[in-house]
Amino acid sequence: MKQNTGMRRVLVAVPSLLRQQYRRLGRPEAKAQRLLIGCLLIIGGLLGFLPVLGFWMIPLGIMLIGRDIPFVRRGTACILAFVRRRRNERNGH
Repeated sequence: MKQNTGMRRVLVAVPSLLRQQYRRLGRPEAKAQRLLIGCLLIIGGLLGFLPVLGFWMIPLGIMLIGRDIPFVRRGTACILAFVRRRRNERNGH
């Protein structure tokens, strides 16, 4: 799957170990792993009030699942575009 420019910018900013894991999970044969890890992240995020787990896990899980489920991917793209527009408005761009 082709990466968009925004995701490339994010990947440049993360440590190389995370970048490698992202690329490994991005391969077509890792679909089952992506779905499993995405679901586990969402479930863990729902328990975000507990120590160690956090609500940050929910959007990460949704983005991971979105790589394989088109309607989730479209929703994620719309939300990211909205956040980008808001951030640009706030920064005066």
